Formats: sequence, C-alpha cells, structure tokens
Amino acid sequence: MGLITQIRKNGSWIMVILIALGVGGFILMDMTVGQTSVFGSAQPTLGKINGQKIDITTFTNTEALLGSATDPLVRRNSLWDFMVEEVIVKGEADAIGLGVSTSELTELQFGNEPSPIIRQRFLDPNTQQLDRAQLNQIRQLIESNTADAQLKAFWSFQEKEIVKDRLQSKLSTMVSKAMFTPTWMAEQTNRDQTVLYNLQYVQVPFDAIDNADVALEDSDFEAYIKENAATLKNEEERRRIAYISFEVRASAADSAAYLKSLQDLYAEFDTTSNDSVFIQQNLGMMDKVYATKDQLPASAADTLLSLPKGTVYGPFLDGNTYQLVKIIDRKIIPDSVRSRHILIPAQDPQTLQAAQTRIDSIKKVIEEGKGTFADLAQKFGTDATATKGGDLDFTAPGMMVKPFNDLIFFEAEQGKLYTVVTQFGVHLVEVTDKKFNENKTGIRVAVLSKPVFPSEETRNDRYDEVLTFLSKNRTVEAMRKAAKASKLAIEVPPAVGANEIALGALGTSQQTRDIIKWAFNSKVGSVSSSVYVFSDAVSNYDNRYVVAALEGIQKKGLPSVADVRSTIEPMVINRKKGEMILQKLKGKDLNAAASAYGVTVQTMENVSFATAFLPNNVGNEPKFLGEMGRLQAGKTSAPFVGNSGVFIVKTLQKSGPQAIANLPELRNSLSAGAKSQATVTLVESMKKNAKIQDRRARFF
Repeated sequence: MGLITQIRKNGSWIMVILIALGVGGFILMDMTVGQTSVFGSAQPTLGKINGQKIDITTFTNTEALLGSATDPLVRRNSLWDFMVEEVIVKGEADAIGLGVSTSELTELQFGNEPSPIIRQRFLDPNTQQLDRAQLNQIRQLIESNTADAQLKAFWSFQEKEIVKDRLQSKLSTMVSKAMFTPTWMAEQTNRDQTVLYNLQYVQVPFDAIDNADVALEDSDFEAYIKENAATLKNEEERRRIAYISFEVRASAADSAAYLKSLQDLYAEFDTTSNDSVFIQQNLGMMDKVYATKDQLPASAADTLLSLPKGTVYGPFLDGNTYQLVKIIDRKIIPDSVRSRHILIPAQDPQTLQAAQTRIDSIKKVIEEGKGTFADLAQKFGTDATATKGGDLDFTAPGMMVKPFNDLIFFEAEQGKLYTVVTQFGVHLVEVTDKKFNENKTGIRVAVLSKPVFPSEETRNDRYDEVLTFLSKNRTVEAMRKAAKASKLAIEVPPAVGANEIALGALGTSQQTRDIIKWAFNSKVGSVSSSVYVFSDAVSNYDNRYVVAALEGIQKKGLPSVADVRSTIEPMVINRKKGEMILQKLKGKDLNAAASAYGVTVQTMENVSFATAFLPNNVGNEPKFLGEMGRLQAGKTSAPFVGNSGVFIVKTLQKSGPQAIANLPELRNSLSAGAKSQATVTLVESMKKNAKIQDRRARFF
C-alpha cells in the first residue's frame, strides 16, 4: 500500500482512478466485449466509429477506471471523445504503417523523454520535476509481475492513452512537415501587410432605423438561411427547448429569522472573555489576517476601521449574508516584507515530524550563536533560495502561501525566528526588513455570518406554486400564455443535440441532461410532467425550479424558418435595415450620406488589408477591407452593408508595398503558423470525415 499512497499524493487524477479500482472496477475489465447478458442478448452497442463497435460494457467498465471525483457527465463525454479519437487515429496510423513498438512504449513510460501524460501525472509537487523514484518502483512491480490488480488496471488504460497520444503526434508531425508557404503567398502576405491606406468613411449604424419600421417576410429569413448555410446547417437532428426558471428566494420571514439569530448573540459576543472559544462554538471565523479597507465589506468598511478595539458591530447585510463583527486588534500593515527561510519538505505525518525536529535543531543552533542563518540555509535549505542564504527578497501581501504570508505580515517581529508549516513542509523564518509607504491600517476581526437561504417552508411553497402552474399548462401555447400573464420569462436557448449536456443559461448538470433526454422522447408542443430541481453549487439548497417544453425539432440539414426564426431574427432585421439604408444612400457622397443620417465623416490612417480589427470601434469588417483594397487613391466606394452598419469608403492615400527584407524568414514564419494550426485541428478534421454512430443518448 506504500506505493498506492505515494501515487495518491502526486495526483488527484491517479487517486480517483485507484479509489474506483478499489471498489471493483478492475475486475470488470476482464469481461469480454461480446459477452451476453443474463437475458441472453449481446451487449448493446453504444456507438460505432468507422464500423468498429463500442459496447456499453466496455464503456462503463472503462468509465469505472476514471473514478468518481469528476462530474459524470463531463467524464463520459471525455471518455467518448477519447474512444472515438483512439479508433480514428489508430485506423489512420495503421493505413500508412505507423505504430508504437514495445520498446518505444517502454521508453515513453520510463525513459529519459517520457510521454507528456507521464510527465503530468508523475510530477513531484515539491520539486516540480518528474518523480523518477516512483516510476522506477512501478516499473519493477510491472516487470516482475508483482503489481496488484489496481495498479495493473490503471497502467493498462494509461498505456492506451500514451499510444494514442504518440500516434497522434506522429501524424501531426507528418502533416506539418508536408506544409510549406510558396513564394507567391509570402509576397501576397507582404503586400497585405505593407500596403497602407489613409481613408475617409461614413458609418451608418443599423440602429439608425427603428425595429418597428422593419417588416419581415419568410422570404427574408429564407434568403438569410441560404446565404449562411455553412453555419446554420445541422449535422444531426436537434431539439429546441423552451423553459421557465422559477427562482427560489428567501422570504422576508427567512431574512428576519437569520437576522434575529445574530441579534441574539450580540450581548454574549460583546462581553465574552474568550473570543476564540465563542467563535468556535458558534461556527464563526477569526483569522490572523489584518484586513485593510479594500478587503472589508464596502458597506461597513469605514465604520469598522473607525471602531475601537473590542467593539461589536452589526448585524449588517453584506450581499446575501448577515454579519456580526468584533474588532480584535488593529495595526499598520507593511506594504512589503523581506524575509528568509529554510525549508525542510514534508509529505505525511511521519516526514512532518522529522522535518519539525530538524527545523527545531537548526533554530536552536542559530539562537545559541553556533551558526548563522545564511550558512545553515546553504547547508540545509532544499529550495532555490538555499544558494542565497534563504533570502526571499521583498514580497507584497498575498504573494506567499497563506500560513507563510500571515506569519511575515501580521505576526513576526523583525529579527526573531519563527517556524511555520505549509503545503511544502516546515519553514524556519526570519523577517529581515519591512517597508511602510502607504501606512494602511488593518484590523483583525472575529466574524459570525449567516447566509440568507430560503427556508424549507419557503422552498416547499415555491415548489407547490410551480406544480400548480405545471398542472394548468400542459402545452407550449398554454405555457406561453400563462407566462405572459404572470410576467414570467421564457428562455429558448439554441437547439441541442441528443448527447449534449448543457442547456443555455441553465449550464451543465444532471438536470439539464434529463431535460434534453426528455425532449428527445417527446412530441413537439408538449410540456414535461416533471419539475426539474436545480441546487446552489456552493450551499447545496434548491435555488430554482424549471418547467420545460419541447418547442420544435430541427431536422438534419438546413433548418426551416420556424426552426431558427427567433435565433436569426436580429441578423435578418439588420440585413433588412442594411437594404433600406442602401436605398437612401444611393448616389450620395460622403458628406451627403453623413448628413442624411446625422453622422460624421471619419478618418483612418495606416490601415492595411491584414488589419484584423479596424480602429474607431469599427471592429471586424471584412467587406470594409475588401472595398478598401480594390480602390485607387482618390476613389470612393458605393454604399455597402457590413457587420455593424452601412459604409461608404474613400481612399485618400495608398502607399507601399515595402520590399521583403528576408523572404525565406517570412516563408518560414508563415509556415510555422500554419503548421501549429494543423497540429491543433488535425484530429478534429479526421473526426468530421469519419463515420460515427453515436447512441449514447439511449443509455445516459
């Protein structure tokens, strides 16, 4: 168990795998893909990638390896992506004769240049170096066949990850090395970058026309869909879900109850002779930190800083929390502190005790005058400061880990020795200098807090309201009518696919996944019979109840107008406005166009065709650059519709291009950019060309 303990310390990912394995996940890995169930049927197929099946048993058994610390929805999506990419990458590699040999795999796990996966998972948190000792120990166990089942299962899955990563790297390298930038492209890029324009232009924003003055027809939407087919086309069937989110808020009675609970503690808090015990008994907080004005609640900061030591203030409301505060102490806080330390690392109770003993011995030697701090830091220090006598130079508040920061800024006297334990081990610390420039006052406080949550009674009452609403409105039409009457907002986020886990502003959760699953098993116009309960992620109380309805189905391919009307309507309106503005600007020069819409003629200088975002808040306007690029000096464009309005552009001056100083260097630079993009996008491109049947929605 010693090795397992070490692995757990070095990586939470590994730890959760081993925990999962400990409850039997590794046993399942021995089950065969083609195994039949107790009912005699073959294992159901979760999906196919280029004809290769992934059955549900293989998937769920592999998921068991990934532990339970991560969100199951995210975990399943990540695992699916890995399995898909593994099949695609291996298939492509096999087709061209690429592979990973046994000796190469061994080198990637234990060699001088291990896989990035190994480097990430077996990083020593103290030294930030690869933990070679642990890797060597694992290698001995595996090669001697004495590793336990937990380690074997973990390592078997990791080998698959390493092989896939290596093959993907080889494919990316082959593709990137085949890429180059021809001379003509480098020359064109140079022209795009060095031909500079000075311009005058008029911009008539779409807002110049009121939405009420725009009449839209289906043909306007159809034209927009056709023009934007590449971005609007559905690669899979999607569902458009409408929902109402009923927020659960604390009532006035709830708030009053929390307020009273603190008021009842005021007198005892004011008179107690032991603040620490009182705070502990009442689940409050008393830190070593001396808070300055900017760290205190804004509504009470000035008051708290002015109160004498020992005063209790409140309760007052800070955001959603009532606070009762006692002033424990006050002092001027240094702007920066210079300190030095000797660190003895510790990872567990045994090494912590040994480190503390060593630090105590070093401290005694210094205090007895038998050695200097600098000399002992050089001899016994274990971090990079050892060569500098342990000197950490000046640091601002918050730059060190909290126990160390609190010691040097709020507790330590200059010249005295202190010990402190942090996540890195045990430190012997001496403050050598302090700077006081701003002379900010800080106060140490004891705080009793009561966040205002809706009570169980309030939550139940709200839930009953939602149930009543749901029982009376069983269709989308009825739900919309009732929502309008009650001034409730109906949200209709972009349509979702069968395997998606996020739904608009509701985010990602099991509840959103359940809504999506319901939508793919329901008829258009229906309202779910369930109320979906969402909880506050931090405080774990019901904070909203959601009623969902299926508003529409978007078939694979181009959507209909009804499918995307609400989504694309703002863009279609702007398109229509652009046409209306164009008609009014026909035949007008810059000044006449500006006068017609009450805007000004503006200028731009030194703009190139390669400019990504145009100045004067014009932003991303490809058509603007296109019109500019074709104009000769002194010429004016016809009005044209851009992303943010209608423009007219006049070229005042055109200069360049400049000669290319170093053509090979420019070509190499352009190639490097393209190669880096190829490395990132290669697998995604391969996935688009693969035949993938994804049936996860039937199971999860």
